[in-house]
Amino acid sequence: MGYANQRFDVNLSILFTELPLLERPAAAAAAGFTAVELWWPWVATPTPPQDELDALAKSLKDAGTQLVGLNFYAGELPGPDRGALSVPGEESERFRANLDVATRFAETTGCTALNALYGNRVEGADPAVQDQLALENLVLAARAADRIGATLLLEALNQPESPRYPLLGADETVALADRVNEATGLTNTAFLMDLYHLSMNGLSTEDLYAVIDTHAARTGHVQIADDPGRGAPGTGTLPLGSLLERLHTAGYAGWTGLEYKPGDRPSAEAFDWLPAERRAARP
Repeated sequence: MGYANQRFDVNLSILFTELPLLERPAAAAAAGFTAVELWWPWVATPTPPQDELDALAKSLKDAGTQLVGLNFYAGELPGPDRGALSVPGEESERFRANLDVATRFAETTGCTALNALYGNRVEGADPAVQDQLALENLVLAARAADRIGATLLLEALNQPESPRYPLLGADETVALADRVNEATGLTNTAFLMDLYHLSMNGLSTEDLYAVIDTHAARTGHVQIADDPGRGAPGTGTLPLGSLLERLHTAGYAGWTGLEYKPGDRPSAEAFDWLPAERRAARP
């Protein structure tokens, strides 16, 4: 089904959420996975106490799991927010305050991919002003990521679930990544290709193949869930195996994050689509 050539990681902010945060890495390891990713775990603060950061780093290490993806502070997620970096005022300042904290944590855990969610359009704010603020903050984020040898990721979301989020298409998101690279003189800003979000925006399978063929070389990370329903592969109609095989053929060799809902069952039972021997990260 096209899954043999992939390196999978589990998103611990949407799977295993029935468990406390510090127990999730061990649960993922018990299910056979050795790589994980996270949204920013401290929704209420961009600067959590150091002992909480240390405890999470220890839980990842003790479980034998490698953190391969981390969001910068993005506001209330899951919830009404979709990032902070383009939101004028306090939220933008919170994003900036998070840059050093998130990159230090990433460096400590060996994580080399940092996702910066753009943020919603704000009623009464000039979109051009938001976009200028976003570019300024993304330049800061790219430079912070570069200091630890990490990639900055930019993600397109979907309009039905995120109607005020302005980055909806692959072309515009890659174009923004290129603008950030041009502004910094670096090459470490890349596209996060979430096949679920792209499908929810109405792209057909052939459209998705075209996105893959066009943008695989500019893709720094991939995430999947089936559509409809945002469940595990096989619960919807999205041909994820075929799409991932196309990514492999197009030269993508990075991580594929499992960012789906387990449904009405424990998360540990939501991986029956993937043979146990394919869950641990291959070299």
